[in-house]
Order: sequence, then structure tokens, then C-alpha cells
Amino acid sequence: MKGKTNAYFSKENQGDKAHWPRDPSTRSDRIPLKISLIVPIYNEADGLSAFLDHLNTFPIFEMIVVDGGSSDQSTWILSNWEKDPKALCHRRFVVTARGRGRQMNAGAKEAKGDVLLFLHADTRLPADALGPILETLRDPACVGGAFRLRIDSSHLIVKMISLLANLRSRFFQLPYGDQGYFVRQTIFEAMAGYADLPLMEDVEFVGRLKRRGKIVLLNMAVKTSARRWKRQGYAFTSLRNATILCLYFLGVSPHRLAQWYQVSPLSIFCKRSVFF
Repeated sequence: MKGKTNAYFSKENQGDKAHWPRDPSTRSDRIPLKISLIVPIYNEADGLSAFLDHLNTFPIFEMIVVDGGSSDQSTWILSNWEKDPKALCHRRFVVTARGRGRQMNAGAKEAKGDVLLFLHADTRLPADALGPILETLRDPACVGGAFRLRIDSSHLIVKMISLLANLRSRFFQLPYGDQGYFVRQTIFEAMAGYADLPLMEDVEFVGRLKRRGKIVLLNMAVKTSARRWKRQGYAFTSLRNATILCLYFLGVSPHRLAQWYQVSPLSIFCKRSVFF
């Protein structure tokens, strides 16, 4: 560490971290790894308190919530949450420009843990989530991983989506952001974090990550809200997401894909030229 400038940590903020390597694969088993949980949000006030209560059940080292300029009561809720004197872990509330990749980078910049765990605000971790993460990272070849996906719906299409997502993650090492994935902090820093993209930032990041080493899919599942599918329809949302993913791998710009992602079924019906 001597003589090296760390892009994520100032000297005065490193504290006792200066006394051992940050890379979990080089540390003694007697020294516990520290996990920093990072959550990007935007206008999540309706379910935010319940989500924060869920996070408080985990014996985690640090929680960082990054707001992208919410116009609802999210910032008020987070200000009170950060200042709670009964908190059992480090809490940080950060505000930055909107954009999921940009927000997660801002959270990673503040993080002091050895492992970064990224979670969406509509996703819930399984009760014993932390142990398997740390156990997985005992393998030096593993650079990160993710949970299996379970969408909170009994709809047949949604069950198929969960199944296909888990097969994609296992066989192609391509988990999405709503699966709660984790990465070594040193690897994240070496990769310069997420690209500043309006869409597909998670796919682009994981594509680079798997060139660094092994990505592991854990056997336990996170539970993700089905609100996106309920809001615009199960069939339309599923078809749109699959189409955008295919177009991304065919080389279409994420900036153009982001415009298409905002399209509603009604606008397609009213304007057939919306995609071209």
C-alpha cells in the first residue's frame, strides 16, 4: 500500500485497514472480511422503511444507500436512518446524480469494506446471505458472484423468467443487478467500477468481471419484486427485456436502448415507428 494512491480511500479514512491487505484472497482466515452493502435508489419512499428494516436484520459491517435525486420522501427517510443512534453498523447516506451505475460507483467510493455487495431496493436477501458470500471468496480464483433469482409472483411467465435467469447465470456467468451480486473491492477498483451508461451497466460490468476470474452463482435466492411486470404487463415486459438484451449483444448503443426501454405498450400501439 505504501506509495500507492487509492482512488476510493483517502489516507485518513483507511483507519485500521492499513494494517492488512484489502484483497480477501491474501488475508488470514483469522481476520474477518468486511462487507459493504451498496444500494442505489430513486423515489423509493413507499417501500423504503420496510427495506431498511430488512437490512437491519443482517450483521453487516457497512450499509451505504445512494440516492439519485429523489423527489419524494426518500431523502428524509434516509437522513433519519443514517443518524439512528441504535444502529449496529456503519451507515452512510450519499446523494449523487441519477444513474444506477453512477450511483453504485459513488457508493463504492465511500465504502471501507473488503467486499462490495450491490443490491436493488426492491430485492430482499435470504436470511443467511452473508456466510456463503465469505465462504465463496475463500477461493482466490473467485472474483465475485451473485444469488439465484426468485421473482415474487406466482405468474407462470415470471416463474419461467426466474428459471431462465438462473440458467443464464450458471452457464454463462452473467447475473443481472437484481440478483444481488458481490465483488472483491480490489477487483472493482482495478476495473474502475461501472461504466457511465443509462442502461445495461450491470451486463457490461459483469462481462468485464468474468474476464478477471470466476463468478459463482450461490444456491440461495434473493426475492425480487414483480412490480415492473405488474406495471406494464408480464408478456410485454418480458419480451421488451429479452429484445433489448439481444440488441445490446448485437452492438446497439445502450443510450438508444435506454430510450426504447422507457416505451410503454400504449405508445407502441399509437406510434408504430417508435423503435426506428
